[in-house]
Amino acid sequence: MTLSIMIVAGIVLIGALGVASRRRQKSMSTWTVGERSNPKWTSWFLQAGESLTTFSFLGLAGIAFGGGVSATFAVAYLTISWLGLYFVAPRIREFGQRRGYLTMGDFFEDRFRSRWLGRVVSVIGALALIPYLQLQITGLGLIVELATGSEGARGLSMVVASILVALFVAWSGLRGIARVAILKDVMMVVAMVVIAAGLIISFGGIPEIFAQIAREAPVLLTMQVDGYDPVFFITATLVTVIGSSFNTLPHLWPPVLAAKSGEVLRSNAKWLPIYQLVLFLPITVGLAAVLVLPADTTGNTVLLTMSGAILPDWLVGIVGIVAIAGASAAMVPASAIVMGISTLITRNVIGSMPAGRQMTVNYAVIVAATGLALAFGLVRSDIGALLLLTYGCTTQFAPAIAIALADRVRVGAWPIGLSIVTGSLTVAVITFAEIPIGSWDSGLIALAPNLAVLVVAEAVRRARGGRDVEQVAMPSPDRVAAAGSVSALS
Repeated sequence: MTLSIMIVAGIVLIGALGVASRRRQKSMSTWTVGERSNPKWTSWFLQAGESLTTFSFLGLAGIAFGGGVSATFAVAYLTISWLGLYFVAPRIREFGQRRGYLTMGDFFEDRFRSRWLGRVVSVIGALALIPYLQLQITGLGLIVELATGSEGARGLSMVVASILVALFVAWSGLRGIARVAILKDVMMVVAMVVIAAGLIISFGGIPEIFAQIAREAPVLLTMQVDGYDPVFFITATLVTVIGSSFNTLPHLWPPVLAAKSGEVLRSNAKWLPIYQLVLFLPITVGLAAVLVLPADTTGNTVLLTMSGAILPDWLVGIVGIVAIAGASAAMVPASAIVMGISTLITRNVIGSMPAGRQMTVNYAVIVAATGLALAFGLVRSDIGALLLLTYGCTTQFAPAIAIALADRVRVGAWPIGLSIVTGSLTVAVITFAEIPIGSWDSGLIALAPNLAVLVVAEAVRRARGGRDVEQVAMPSPDRVAAAGSVSALS
């Protein structure tokens, strides 16, 4: 009971920190991107948030427990993607600064001169983020349940955290998320160090863990485990690298658009790959768990179950702190995801409206999105599968973003829209119809029909006299700024 109270109190403090010392944001622009002047370290923690999430805390250990070293695909894709973001993120920020973008939907609407395309992208993007939001809330509940042994505490913590996320996001916007992101990363690193200490004490060192695995379960040190073979590693890495490199996750656009300069983003892209080394700790925990836990242990529960098993008596009290760190790893990404969903729906799908009403609608979308993800989260799902579903859908934006980053956009809105819808539907059909695809990633498979439709549709458009999009007369940046919304431009 004491541990449950401690964890819930920690969750409340995290939420309070997001609201503290911040006036309620009344403008969609300042709520979403502030003054577009975030310095290096603020941008660092906002961008680093994607590395240390509930998936890092629970999902990776579970994949390592069942699939061995194939779990290192996460380290691979998060490291490689920064090579692409070194070039892509500053370019996106440049367009956003000149044209007044607040969302990914603004980018598509403006670059392809198509309001309907902005709406289509925003609807697909918002729907694709719901599983990722569910992942964070589900993970938080699991963390609390495993730490306390109480399913009631699990449900209570999920409800409390969801309410707090909705409140502090609505109140503070990106600035509140940035403040909590700093605390989250510090707590996560401390938690990982504590768990690493427990491993070293329990097994006599990290090398000894791998020596025992080599003797007792050598297949885990290869990529030959059923379902986690080289095909899984290559396709999962490829689809997430493509998606991450082109910043296809909608909730990651505000941190990029809010950066002070392109140089800030380039500096982060140079150093953030080193941050991914922390991910080897949950992977090692998952591998070590093979030596301790029953083979039928649920993957999502491995890390915290192992923490309780390996920590000596004098460190068991730290489990509460580890759980609070895990809760923060859920609440910060959840906050960014909620913001991503609400801005897409309010600004791009619903469209122009008076500023006061726009924020009211925005708050309503925040509550609806959080409530929907909470309802799904109470049912539970496989955390790794939810992550790959989100990446599979959003990666379908990558070809269009690559085309739109050029100075002159040479492909029309209709081919782009058809290709994105085709790719997204392919992912959805494969996932929900449970079509057997072996170890292949559905997102990578879906890129094939996506690109095929794009090429054919653009060829048809050109044959009918279609022109480069940028040949259409475009309003000046001054008019964009005056309108305050790309959606206001036809």
